[in-house]
Amino acid sequence: MKIEIIGSGIVGLSCAAFFAEKKCDVTIISSSNGPDENCCSWWAGGMLAPWCEMESAEPLIGELGLESMKFWENFTSSYQKKGTLVVATSRDLPDLKRFGRRTENWQEVKQDQIAVLEPDLADRFSSGLYYPEEAHFDPRQVLPELVNYLENMGVKFQPNTSFSAKELDAPSKADHRIDCRGLAAKDHLDELRGVKGEMILIKSNEVKLSRPVRLLHPRIPLYIVPRDNGLFMVGATMIENENRSGATVRSILELLSAAYALHPAFGEAEIVEIGVDARPAFPDNLPKIIHKGHTTYLNGMYRHGYLAAPAMAKRLVEQVLRLNSTAEHPNEPALSTGNIE
Repeated sequence: MKIEIIGSGIVGLSCAAFFAEKKCDVTIISSSNGPDENCCSWWAGGMLAPWCEMESAEPLIGELGLESMKFWENFTSSYQKKGTLVVATSRDLPDLKRFGRRTENWQEVKQDQIAVLEPDLADRFSSGLYYPEEAHFDPRQVLPELVNYLENMGVKFQPNTSFSAKELDAPSKADHRIDCRGLAAKDHLDELRGVKGEMILIKSNEVKLSRPVRLLHPRIPLYIVPRDNGLFMVGATMIENENRSGATVRSILELLSAAYALHPAFGEAEIVEIGVDARPAFPDNLPKIIHKGHTTYLNGMYRHGYLAAPAMAKRLVEQVLRLNSTAEHPNEPALSTGNIE
C-alpha cells in the first residue's frame, strides 16, 4: 500500500514508523527541510508524564501516554525513567494538595526525601509529590534518531515541498494520504485552533537536576527539564493565540522568575534560546483521527505531542489499513468515515 504523509513533525514521523512496520511504501512530504525549529516537536519539553497530566487532561491522555511510553522506551537511547518531582513554595502548598487529589501514582516526599532525589533542592521545599514511573528525553536527540530509523526502513523524504489547499483536495498518487500538518491544517479542519507556547533554554553549571521538576505557580505551571551539558528547558505558557513568533515580555519574566524561585542560582544562568510556537488543538484539547475520503487527518495534539503521538499513530494505521481492505472487499463491514478518537 502506498502512503503519502504530509508533515514531518512527531505526528507524521510516528505514523510513518507504524506504516513502515506494516511494509507500506511511505513517503513523507514536508514544507521544511525536516523536523527543526519550524515545528512544535522541536520546542517540546520531552516529558512523558501521563500521571501529572491528569491534573488537567482527560483520562484518554493518560491511556495514550502509557502506550506511547512503551514505544519510546524501546525506541530511543535517550529515554530516562527517573520520575517527576512536583514542588510548591510554602505559600502554594494548598495547590500541591489539590494537584495530588487530581492525579495518582505518586508518593508524598518530605524535605529530607527531596534532598535525596534532588540534592540541589535540599532545604528549599518542605514537601512535594514524586511520580516514580514517569520519564523524559530530549526531543532534539529523538527526532534525528527517528528520521534515521525511518530512512533505514525505506521511508522516503520529500522536503521543502508546499501544498496549496486546492492541491491537497486533488487526488493523490498514493493509495492514501495522511495529513499531519498541525495548525496548518486549519484550511481543512474548521475546529482547529492554536495555543501559543513559549519556552526558554538556559545553561547553568551551578544547578544540577536529574529529572523534570514542576513548580506549582499561581500563574504559570512551570516545569524545568534537565538536558545534557548543563542545559535546562524551562516552560511553558499556554496562551489562546495563534501567533507563532515573538515571546511576550510578561511570559519571559514569569518563566524566569519562577525558575529563580525554584533555585536562586538560575538567576546567573545564561539564556541560550527563546522558543515560540502555536500548538494545534480542538475545542476539547483531545487528539482526533478524522477520515475524509482518501485522506486521514491526525491532529489536535495540544501539548501532548510526544505523549500521545505514537499511540494515536498506531490507531490511525490500523484504521487506514482496514479502510483500504474494506475498499478492496466491499462485502466486509465498513469502518465509518469521520471516525474520531
